Amino acid sequence: MPQIWMTYDELGALCGCGAMEARDRAIHLSLDRRKSRDGMTRVKLDPALMVEFFASIRETDFDLDLAIEALQNTHRQMAGLLAPSESRNRRGVA
Repeated sequence: MPQIWMTYDELGALCGCGAMEARDRAIHLSLDRRKSRDGMTRVKLDPALMVEFFASIRETDFDLDLAIEALQNTHRQMAGLLAPSESRNRRGVA
């Protein structure tokens, strides 16, 4: 199983709370905590928090897919408006 380690700020963002509340939650859940080389304390997510993390990634990908699709549709519409019409391309036909 993968290990996912997050700072208190990152965990707070995942849980919808602040860093201090995330710290308290990590202590309450008895999650592994370690100080990294960069001086930041990181918390190892348990399986339930991993599920939340992966769900948030899936939502982000879905939002990104929708944004890309909207941009492509806008591009098609703009390209259609800018494309020369057939009547403009025809030269005088006798």
